Order: sequence, then structure tokens, then C-alpha cells
Amino acid sequence: MRERVEKVLEKVRVALKAHGGDVELVGIEGNVVKVKLTGACVGCPFSRMTLKNGVEQALKEEIPEIERVEAE
Repeated sequence: MRERVEKVLEKVRVALKAHGGDVELVGIEGNVVKVKLTGACVGCPFSRMTLKNGVEQALKEEIPEIERVEAE
């Protein structure tokens, strides 16, 4: 599962890096993916929206067994 998650995160990183941010995989617990937003995403008022509408949505589309994504 970790390898599949990393592949999806690579696609998401392109958009995040264009705005000075990034995302790191912290871990996977069951069907919950834990990530850390870094760079310009730290402290950004839109980071929660980025997490849910960007990272989580992309992961769920390609890996349907993922229940949710949490920020560390």
C-alpha cells in the first residue's frame, strides 16, 4: 500500500510545489494515511482544503480502500 500511496503523492506534489509547498507521507495505519504538509503549506489558511480536496481526494480516487487522510 505504501508504494501505491507514494505514487499518488508524486502526482499531487507537482501542484503543491508550484505554489511552494509539499507533502510527506508520515505513515499508514490500517486504511488511514497520515501526511505532513510542508513548505508554503505550513500556516496557509487553505491547507485544510488542500488536504481534503487535493491530497485525500486524489488518494481515494486511485486507492478506494483508503478511508481518510490526516495531517500530522
